[in-house]
Amino acid sequence: MSLIIDCHGHYTTAPAALAEWREQQIASIKDPSLKPKVEDLVITDDDIRETIESNQLRLMKERGIDMTIFSPRASFMAHHIGDFEVSSTWAAICNELCYRVSQLYPDHFVQSAMLPQSPGVPIETCIPELEKCVNEYDIVAVNLNPDPSGGHWTSPPLTDKYWYPIYEKLVEHQLPAMVHVSTSCNACFHTTGAHYINGDTTAFMQLIEGDLFKDFPELKLIIPHGGGAAPYHWGRYRGLAQALKKPELTDHLMNNVFFDTCVYHQDGIDLLLKVVENKNILFASEMIGAVRGVDPLTGHNFDDTKRYIEASSLNATDRDAVYEGNIRKVFPRLDRRLKAKQA
Repeated sequence: MSLIIDCHGHYTTAPAALAEWREQQIASIKDPSLKPKVEDLVITDDDIRETIESNQLRLMKERGIDMTIFSPRASFMAHHIGDFEVSSTWAAICNELCYRVSQLYPDHFVQSAMLPQSPGVPIETCIPELEKCVNEYDIVAVNLNPDPSGGHWTSPPLTDKYWYPIYEKLVEHQLPAMVHVSTSCNACFHTTGAHYINGDTTAFMQLIEGDLFKDFPELKLIIPHGGGAAPYHWGRYRGLAQALKKPELTDHLMNNVFFDTCVYHQDGIDLLLKVVENKNILFASEMIGAVRGVDPLTGHNFDDTKRYIEASSLNATDRDAVYEGNIRKVFPRLDRRLKAKQA
C-alpha cells in the first residue's frame, strides 16, 4: 500500500507569538526604535506541539495522510513588505520554525523553505538562505514567488534570465520549486480567491511563451491549486502554444511542470484527472489554508482532497502514483530519505 504524501502544506497555525513578532517588525519599518530582535521571539517545543497536534497532525490522522511537505505560511511570506533585510530575517525565522516541526515529527513532516525575495532585488540574494536550508535543514523543496510585489507583477517573467541563478541552485541540489504567490496588496485581487489562481495561471502562460526547459531540462516546477485555470482552458493554452510556434504542451512543458490536487470539489478534481496526464499530478490538500469550512453539499471539509481522489475513476495503480510515486519522482531528496528509512 502506498504512502499518502501531501506535497502542499503550510504552517498556517503557527503560535500567535510569530504573528506578534512580525507585526512589530513591520511597525519598525516606519519607526526603527520598535525593531524586534530575533531572540525576542520565544516559541517553545510545547507551543509547536500544541499547534500541530490539534490541527495539521490531527487532520492528517483523521483523513489518512501519512506525510506532509511543510513550508511557512504562504500569505505570511509577504515579500512586498520592507526591504531585503526585512525579508531575509523573516524567512530565516519562518524556515527555522518549520524545521523544528520536522524535527519534532520526522515521520509526518518534511520541510520546504521560503526564500527571502524582495521586489527589485537580484534573485542571487536568496542563495545564502537556500544553501543554509539545504545544509542545515535538509529541505526537499522551496516555494518560489513569481510576484514578490504582491499583486503588481513588477518582476520579470519566470523564463527571464533574472531567475537563472536560483534555477541553477535548484537543479544543483535536486530541489523542485512550488510556484506560489503570497499576500496580495492590490485591492483588485483577493489573496486566495484571485491572486493565488492568477499567479498559477500567469506562471503557466509565462512558461508557454518561453523556452526555459531547454536551458534547464532537469528543473521541476509545481504549479499549485490544480494549475489555476490551465486544465479548465487546456485547449486555449494548446492553441496559444501552437500560435507561438511552440511544441505541444506535453513536450514543451509537461516533463517539467506538475499540478497539485488543491482543488476543492469533485467535478474539479475529475476534470484535472481527465485533462492532465497522471504523471503530472501530485496529491496535495493545503489543509487549514484558503478554504477551511465544511461543504454543505457533502458534509465534509472542502480541503479534504483525499476523498475526491478516492471517489474518482482512477485505478489503484494511478491512484498510488498520485499519492506517492509521482511525488517521489519530483522530490528526489524526499525519495532518498524514504529509501534510507526503509533500508
